[in-house]
Amino acid sequence: MTRMGGIWQNWGRSASARPQRVEFPRTVGAVQRAVTAARAGGLTVKAVGAGHSFSPIAVTDGVLLDLCDLSGLVRVDPDRGQATVLAGTRLHDLTRLLAPHGLAMENLGDIDRQSISGAISTGTHGTGLRFGGVAAQVEGVTLVTADGGLLRVDRDENAELLPAVVVGLGALGIVVEVTLRCVPAFVLHAVERPEPLAAALDSLPTRVEETDHFEFYWFPHTDRAMTKTNTRLPESAPRHPLSPVGRWLDDTLVGTYVHRAVCDVGSAIPSTAPTINRAAVRLWGDREFTDLSSNVFATARGVRFREMEYALPVERTREAFDRVRALIDENGWRVTFPIEVRFAAADDLWLSTAHGRVSGYIAVHRYWREDPTEYFTAVEEIMLAHGGRPHWGKMHTLDAATLHSRYERFDDFVALRDRLDPSRLFRNPYLDRVLGG
Repeated sequence: MTRMGGIWQNWGRSASARPQRVEFPRTVGAVQRAVTAARAGGLTVKAVGAGHSFSPIAVTDGVLLDLCDLSGLVRVDPDRGQATVLAGTRLHDLTRLLAPHGLAMENLGDIDRQSISGAISTGTHGTGLRFGGVAAQVEGVTLVTADGGLLRVDRDENAELLPAVVVGLGALGIVVEVTLRCVPAFVLHAVERPEPLAAALDSLPTRVEETDHFEFYWFPHTDRAMTKTNTRLPESAPRHPLSPVGRWLDDTLVGTYVHRAVCDVGSAIPSTAPTINRAAVRLWGDREFTDLSSNVFATARGVRFREMEYALPVERTREAFDRVRALIDENGWRVTFPIEVRFAAADDLWLSTAHGRVSGYIAVHRYWREDPTEYFTAVEEIMLAHGGRPHWGKMHTLDAATLHSRYERFDDFVALRDRLDPSRLFRNPYLDRVLGG
């Protein structure tokens, strides 16, 4: 299906586009035809999944391919622990498709609304020092290239390209299929509780090392951390899930409706932010339950926000976090959204934020009705001073000249882009900035 014009916006309302036309391909062949037609018409072409990137990575004034209909399970091999899905498959649908086969994703982030192709292309990750991001679980990718052909990259075909194309930023072609390395279904024992911030920080190295999945949130203007500890258990372990009413109260009533209301108040009257955050600490994050991994990793996010996140060498994460805390106090800012701290294993993917190093992640947020520029700019300076790499799908200001020195395979990626897309069919202003024209 094709429709003309109109304005496309991402979920966080931080990026928008007015493409000449929008297409909704249902098959791989339809994507190939759309790419061929765009090239013949002298138009650029970009694909979009769920629009959950905060950066303008999917913006185009040419042809926008909305992959929402290119979704579903292509094949599954339970014996090898592999599943191939179409690119537009949402992560929450993916976990449902894997369940009947006794399989699960090894690790997921805390939002599951993204498409699988968007998640891997931007480096979406979860937390856990022994576990990589979503892209690190990829065994193969099929791309529609600039000439309309198909390029299969996996352990058997074009294997040398796999570390390059997985986190591909949409610069090398349109991802149409993804093959994932899955694990047997498992259960997570979740403990979410508020703790004194000082105690949480002092115990951080031990907890990150000894816990399967650990993260914490800090609401500015408070002395409390909201910690989340998830321990992996076999699927046969007894389950004590949250009751439907309890989950609705925590995630929908408080997490969405109450949070949205207090963000509106905090935006209109910034001086109320400390009081709001102290109340939030009392209301949230004091529960314990055991459930299937897919029901524990992700949390519903009904309040729109904007986000910047940086990956740091894990040993510099605490220092950078302390500096951000001091920054907020020094500037007298009133911030209602929490700061999130997570961790991930190193990988070998060329443009992964965890390339070659175990990483800590610090994410800062602003309610979508507030201007994040001053806050994000100052935090970004701290992240850069501590060896940070920006999440490709979240807001940042870096360009190719700065990013070049932070990725040892940066030149190799650009050279591959020159080979696969010499006419820059898949370019947009964001890629021109972060990769060069």
